[in-house]
Amino acid sequence: MIDVRDLSENPDQYRASQRARGADESVVDAIIAADASRKSSITSYEALRAEQNAFGKKVAAAKGEEKQALLAEVKELAISVKAAGAAADAAAAEQDSLVRALPNLVADGVPEGGEDDYIVVKTVGTPREFPDFEPRDHLEIGELIGAIDMERGAKVSGSRFYFLRGVGARLEMALLQLAMDQAIEAGFVPMITPTLVRPETMAGTGFDVKHDAEIYRLAEDDLYLVGTSEVALAGYHSDEIIDLSAGPIRYAGWSSCYRREAGSHGKDTRGIIRVHQFNKVEMFTYTTVEEAAGEHERLLAWEEEMLAKVELPYRVIDTAAGDLGNSAARKFDCEAWVPTQGAYRELTSTSNCTTYQARRLNIRERQNTDEGGKPGSKGTTRAVATLNGTLATTRWIVAILEHHQNADGSVNVPVALRKYLGGLEVFPVL
Repeated sequence: MIDVRDLSENPDQYRASQRARGADESVVDAIIAADASRKSSITSYEALRAEQNAFGKKVAAAKGEEKQALLAEVKELAISVKAAGAAADAAAAEQDSLVRALPNLVADGVPEGGEDDYIVVKTVGTPREFPDFEPRDHLEIGELIGAIDMERGAKVSGSRFYFLRGVGARLEMALLQLAMDQAIEAGFVPMITPTLVRPETMAGTGFDVKHDAEIYRLAEDDLYLVGTSEVALAGYHSDEIIDLSAGPIRYAGWSSCYRREAGSHGKDTRGIIRVHQFNKVEMFTYTTVEEAAGEHERLLAWEEEMLAKVELPYRVIDTAAGDLGNSAARKFDCEAWVPTQGAYRELTSTSNCTTYQARRLNIRERQNTDEGGKPGSKGTTRAVATLNGTLATTRWIVAILEHHQNADGSVNVPVALRKYLGGLEVFPVL
């Protein structure tokens, strides 16, 4: 949720943000108008309430016919007060609805446009060439080494489901454990998070629970399956005042994730690139507004560190405004080279959500400090900034199998993963 006061004071900035996203600019003026209506309604209500209170004192002091006349006026005034209160509530609800639908303010420097309008920040490593043999895709390799079973996944659960078995299961666990160990070393608190959340938690993170076709909903329980542990981690401190005096609060969430992939019909139907269920280690940070941009750079650096450990060539892109999603003010993606596709494919993303999620979830910090520089017990509070970033996920297996494959279909295990696999150096063909 954006700061309505800031929007009212800097409307052109928000109109420009909407233009960059390819979204409707008129909502900015609609919010300003709704805010004015809300304030006017509250003023009218408070004036009538004050008049009602004054009449109460008059009635108490009056007698006889005068009192009866005043009581009649009080009755009429009470009706007016009730109507004014309802109008104020309606105006506040209208404003809240408009504000919750407005995406976050895009950060300075984010490229305008849609999915294809990203800017390449840097490219690291060289895509592998295969002069001596034709590379196999990850599914063919996965079947040769007994790692992936799509056929039985579809039999059991339907399309875009799968089994990871044998070295495939071990590879995923090793990858996620490597990510978690790195996160712990960097000061993150490890978390196993719920994968079912309440609608207010999902909506608080920035997802449109009523219209987002990607989200699985359990209607009978009014719960939602998360597409990332970011949702649960964002809700962890909802309605709390947190202490950031010692620096950012960082969590690393390990969870299964679920996405309907509603808009991906005909895309990536082969293998495990785009599936309904996967596992992931997600970094999540609470920090101050001033530290958010610096923390975003750190999250990106940790993602790059993981990609280097599994020895993959990749590039970093600055995602265009129209491809950010509602909550992000800026997002960087790391895309690894997938040889059989001849393209870079997203493996990680990290988003700076500034105060957008925290305002929706009512997560604050104290602004005042005492003489020792520590947060005071009284004084004003303000929204914190939240950020997230993927540290490892099931999709990484695609790039690892293809990039490290051998002519016979076996796969060399990246050195950093070997200690999690009992020293195994090669995944052999069965």
